[in-house]
Amino acid sequence: MNYSDHWQSLINVDQQHIWHPYSSSPNPVAPIGVKKTQGSLITLADDREVVDGMSSWWATIHGYNHPVIMQAMKDQIDSMPHIMFGGLTHEPAVELAKRLIKITPDGLNKVFFADSGSVSMEVAIKIALQYWISKQRPEKNRMLSIRNGYHGDTFATMAVCDPVNGMHHLFNDVLRQSIFAPAPQMGFDIDSDNNDLAELEQILQSHSHEIAALTLEPIVQGAGGMRFYRPAYLKAVRELCTEYDVLMIADEIATGFGRTGKLFACEWANITPDIMTIGKALTGGNLTMAAMLCTDNVSDTICQGEPGVLMHGPTFMANPLACATAIASIDLLLETPWQESIAQIEQHLRTELSPLAELDGVADVRVLGAIGVIEMQRSDLGSQIQASCLENGAWLRPFGKLVYTMPAFNIPKEQLQQLTDAIKAAITKTLSEFKLKG
Repeated sequence: MNYSDHWQSLINVDQQHIWHPYSSSPNPVAPIGVKKTQGSLITLADDREVVDGMSSWWATIHGYNHPVIMQAMKDQIDSMPHIMFGGLTHEPAVELAKRLIKITPDGLNKVFFADSGSVSMEVAIKIALQYWISKQRPEKNRMLSIRNGYHGDTFATMAVCDPVNGMHHLFNDVLRQSIFAPAPQMGFDIDSDNNDLAELEQILQSHSHEIAALTLEPIVQGAGGMRFYRPAYLKAVRELCTEYDVLMIADEIATGFGRTGKLFACEWANITPDIMTIGKALTGGNLTMAAMLCTDNVSDTICQGEPGVLMHGPTFMANPLACATAIASIDLLLETPWQESIAQIEQHLRTELSPLAELDGVADVRVLGAIGVIEMQRSDLGSQIQASCLENGAWLRPFGKLVYTMPAFNIPKEQLQQLTDAIKAAITKTLSEFKLKG
């Protein structure tokens, strides 16, 4: 890239001293400098504008710098950017809680605010364990998770990520050992033989006496493989958890706030989990914030046990600035025809990306809501595809075999077309070059 001396100096310092996600330090791969953002566009340090196909990891559902959200943030900064939440409360926290209780599945009436998705999942796991301690059943202290799942990078969450295909196998010997059920069969609208559910029930029959909770990502397994599965599986899991007296934790951090075509993915099966976590798009991608919601049964059981309180308290929980931002983002979403926007994005992604499935080297193309996934047959093409996309004016971040996009809900049609054109051109070019080399 053609950087100015100023920007090249910044990149050099970054490369030498800053650890980026899943990177080395010093970093042999130079990060790409960014000057500013607006809508679905990213202005790079060399002044090129590229379309953001990642929504900053699912989060910026309204695009960048939306004026409604920016104004809410400015107003809150002027009055109270932060105050501790221990023993105090404030209007943004109360108003946000009211909104979350109203829009999430019925029965999730208690809200715990956290700093990030991983922390909200840590809280969910801790609550599940404390629930059974409070019921004087401490032997129910293991977690059941679904293979190909991803729930975060902290220690409790690493233990419920896929132990083989996940990103944390390096720590398997030091993590608390969870129980893993087979991943649900692939396909949102398949006519399933339900073998995956039969195996899950066998595990529950054998281990429910020691299982505190089952964790899963509803409908879409994200970083563990970008896999879509049928609502009937999710509904059956809810029924099995109830039957075998196991709490159900739904990780809606990536799927929440409309991404799959429903406000929350649990709605596809019309279920209420015992515990649900949200994050990413909660603030429209403007500030870090997450939350855990649970039923009255879960909270009452914990608070009637010993010591009668939830043993968790992040310093910046319920940060007023983040709460005000989340309120603005939720209100903005609900005031717009977001379902129509998601349907239009879904149709565009299907039309434009599906032909890639015919290429030698492409294993599968799948689309659900505002999520498009191209699964390659080999896992070493991501960097080349990313570079080619950038040359064609689009920002993606493939991982492993997966090239995927989740644009902002309000992305202009011409920018969405530019995004899919860049994806098609990059994959076609990369496959052609590797075929020639072979």
